[in-house]
Amino acid sequence: ENGRNDVTDTVTVPVLTHDDVTEIMTVAQGNRSTAKTDMNEHSSRSHTVFSLRITATRSTVGQTQTLHGTLHLVDLAGSERLARSHATGDRLKETQSINKSLS
Repeated sequence: ENGRNDVTDTVTVPVLTHDDVTEIMTVAQGNRSTAKTDMNEHSSRSHTVFSLRITATRSTVGQTQTLHGTLHLVDLAGSERLARSHATGDRLKETQSINKSLS
């Protein structure tokens, strides 16, 4: 309807300063899931989407113009070959789930 594709169950946080952005990125990094596998010491085990929406307003005599821009940064959990990752137990189930989500 509005020409956008939105992801459900996300958190939107207004920021005004560089420090605000740094704080949010620190929280996001803490929520990110990684684990060691035989293929990758810091394998991403979750998908992460970071969207930066910027709104700028410019006023001139008798006219106001509002501009909108969006930058999306996406980190998809890594697909790994089960045989090479040597994943077992919960890590095996997790790897299978990640591989399925990427296919």
